[in-house]
Amino acid sequence: MRRNDYSYRSDAAVPAFPDDKPVIIFDGECVFCSGWVKFALRHDKAGRYRFLAAQSPLGAALYRHYGLDERDYETNILIEDGRAHFKSEGSIRMIARLGFPWSLVSIFYILPRPLADRLYEFVARNRLKIAGRRTTCYVPSPEERSRFLA
Repeated sequence: MRRNDYSYRSDAAVPAFPDDKPVIIFDGECVFCSGWVKFALRHDKAGRYRFLAAQSPLGAALYRHYGLDERDYETNILIEDGRAHFKSEGSIRMIARLGFPWSLVSIFYILPRPLADRLYEFVARNRLKIAGRRTTCYVPSPEERSRFLA
């Protein structure tokens, strides 16, 4: 899954998008994932993150670019400074950058990556059992729309 920074810019299959801020790509049909987006919107006081549903054409193109199945959203993707972060690494980075007290989640970096990823994968595999599935993608409020990519 590792690629060079900003590698998507030279991939003709990935439409151009504003990448001057970190982008979180999430499963817009998953209640658990949409709940995470609502949490991030509420706590991202600096407006640092943009969001993109994996079900969008751009989201699917980015999943394919990184060698992921664009129909099986096994991981959220955080694209920050042109670099993609997956699974536990992406989640810890996303939460830690929300500021205090959320930055305390950085303590989880002490876990060996394989263990942290296994925990992430367990939750990801069971997220629909835990929280369910939406029949439609998450729809942001008018105030939040500018933070979402289409």
